[in-house]
Amino acid sequence: MIVKDWCMFCGECAGVCPRNLIEVKEYSLVFNDEECKDCSTCVKVCPVTALEKD
Repeated sequence: MIVKDWCMFCGECAGVCPRNLIEVKEYSLVFNDEECKDCSTCVKVCPVTALEKD
C-alpha cells in the first residue's frame, strides 16, 4: 500500500481492517504488509483516497 502525502491520519483505514494490520501513530500509518491479504477494505474507506493497492 502506498500512503500519499494527503493522508489526514483519521484512522478510518485502521478501524475497518478485518485483520487489524493498520495502526495510526503520530502522523504516520504503520502497516503489517506481510500479513495483508489485499482485501482493499482500507482503500475503499479512505475519505481522501490516500491509499492505493501496490
